Amino acid sequence: MRTRNFRTLLLLPAALLLAASPVIHAEEGMWTFDNPPLKLLKAKYNFTPTQAWLDHLRLSSVRLNDGGSGSFVSSDGLLLTNHHVARGQLQKNSTAEHDYLLNGFYAATADQEMKSPDLEINVLIAMQDVTARVQGAAKGITDEAKALKARDAEIAAITKESTEALNKAHNVKTGYRSDVVGFYQGGEYWLYQYKVYTDVRLVFAPEQQAAFYGGDPDNFTYPRYDLDMALFRVYDDNSKPLHTDNFLKWSAKGAAPGELVFISGHPGSTERDDTVAQLLIQRDMIGPAVTEYLQHRIATAQAFAAQGPEQARLVGSLIFGLQNSLKVYIGRKEALADPAILAKKEAEEADFRAKVAANPEWQKAYGDAWDTIARAEEKVKPEIKGQLFRRADSQLFGLALTIVQYVAEIKKPDGERLPQFHDAALDTLNYRLKSPAKIPVATEKLYMADAIKLGQAKLGKDDAYFQAILQGGDVDTVVNSLVDGTKLADPAVRKALLDGGEAAVAASTDPMIVAARRVDPIVRETNRRMRDTIASVLTPAGEKLGKARFLVYGKDAYPDATFTLRLSYGTVTGYPYNGTIAPPFTTFYGLYDRAASFSNKPPFDLTPKEAAGLNKLDLSTPLDFVCTGDIIGGNSGSPVVNRDGELVGLIFDGNIESMAGDFVYDGTKNRAVAVHSSGMIEGLRKLYGAGALADELEGKK
Repeated sequence: MRTRNFRTLLLLPAALLLAASPVIHAEEGMWTFDNPPLKLLKAKYNFTPTQAWLDHLRLSSVRLNDGGSGSFVSSDGLLLTNHHVARGQLQKNSTAEHDYLLNGFYAATADQEMKSPDLEINVLIAMQDVTARVQGAAKGITDEAKALKARDAEIAAITKESTEALNKAHNVKTGYRSDVVGFYQGGEYWLYQYKVYTDVRLVFAPEQQAAFYGGDPDNFTYPRYDLDMALFRVYDDNSKPLHTDNFLKWSAKGAAPGELVFISGHPGSTERDDTVAQLLIQRDMIGPAVTEYLQHRIATAQAFAAQGPEQARLVGSLIFGLQNSLKVYIGRKEALADPAILAKKEAEEADFRAKVAANPEWQKAYGDAWDTIARAEEKVKPEIKGQLFRRADSQLFGLALTIVQYVAEIKKPDGERLPQFHDAALDTLNYRLKSPAKIPVATEKLYMADAIKLGQAKLGKDDAYFQAILQGGDVDTVVNSLVDGTKLADPAVRKALLDGGEAAVAASTDPMIVAARRVDPIVRETNRRMRDTIASVLTPAGEKLGKARFLVYGKDAYPDATFTLRLSYGTVTGYPYNGTIAPPFTTFYGLYDRAASFSNKPPFDLTPKEAAGLNKLDLSTPLDFVCTGDIIGGNSGSPVVNRDGELVGLIFDGNIESMAGDFVYDGTKNRAVAVHSSGMIEGLRKLYGAGALADELEGKK
């Protein structure tokens, strides 16, 4: 189960991404919908999707703010995604008495559907190239920091104008979102406009054990036997099930070996076009630091889980996510340690530089970009430890700091604010800040105390960030006081502070707010330094490389992933592994064989429903399959469709061989792993008694 690249969590600049590789092989690529790989598809498969086909797939695809993808699969707003994408909402709705992760959930009737506390759904409704406007904003400004501010101000203006125009056109105050996204390292900027839905209700989710069969040992492997699916229903602004003509029809037969299939999803981030200097910092500094952080947090959470079933329930999702991330970073480490991969990246960069140098005009305009980036990366090095370990890992403290910054930022002109507080982002931010999801006290204390102790061990007890929180006090004592004393777990309290503005926040005696007020200047200074000395250099250097790449190679390439909608394609096919051959698909036969082979012991044990369903199922039904489609973290929940646009599968993972996919794609062994459409129907009907839901999916309702 792929996770988004941790670089975004480090707050390292988006400008670290470069343009796409000049040599694109068939089946490689995460293509934007404005630039689909029509020539490659025509040449290899004699298939050219029409604009109507592309538009229907785009409007049927969704982005979930929990970090995954999904798709509409009925005319009444039924939305399909992964269980592990829905996991956060399941956890937030669970209690000690009703553990929906352990036992699953099924709403047989509409009134039983369970409201998600804070899930937001985005549908990409339009795209517009705004490159000239964004790049033009900094034209003639020689001061790098001022030039970056000018770009940011223009982006803020574009998104604000767009969002206001959308809301006005539809006669609503909210309900639309606009993002300006940089592609090809700033070679292009696009305005992406979204319809937003926030009334999202859970309809079905299997047990965690059925969805994540084999647990961490099987994660990022294949063959697999997972029913990693969940179904929500999206409601419209009138609290009625969303009626939509843009949904994916269900394929009863599903994906077949050798079949051409397409994946429509939101890959998080890739680094395939980073310079060699950037990759070396990933290998030598960022990767090891992140790995150490993840290992530490896993050990702490597992120790807490060992105290009892309720403790295990509270930290189960955290452990799941951290173990997933750790496996990703181990794979990244192995990839960057592979001499063949590094040699490939060095050869690509050398080819690009040589072609630029061969043209005196290009060399003068763009030739210094690589060295500029390398020098900026040297300035990144001393920031890495602080970016990673200067943290509190507390949801309550995070809310407090956001509230403190929010009331100050919204008083400023839109273009001068911190990026997360631009007008176009406020609806989403307010929705998150006012979430009614419960915040467990026990885990807040555990996470916050552990983060501070680890941070002090790495940065020293005199670090200003931690001193601002502790003020010389004992870590456990201060953390207990902050968590026990705050009222921020109550969304009404958060709303009152936001509504009261700076005066209310300044007057607040809530201990978390008080601590956040002390920390805020330190965070702002760090952000300012990163932007003015690093991002301001990397952004124009990246734009140079983006422009140079278009001149050298044209636009027959895809940009790095940015958690925006992309189209990938490939064929359903196995691959050589471990001295043998992996099959194109697995069946329910394999599930029961694997359980028997491990004596039904965790994590290879069957759920009670699976055990009882042995004689009900057609065991030859395909359960999971693999294809050569190019995916990465964020693609979880992506629909897999055939030439007719019918849903044949649901992406939930990549194989272990695809772990280098952040940097390179190898079609001989990279595989995307998906749940088979016929396996989902078989499970719904015969394991869960959800025949009515299966009927809706198959259009029989």
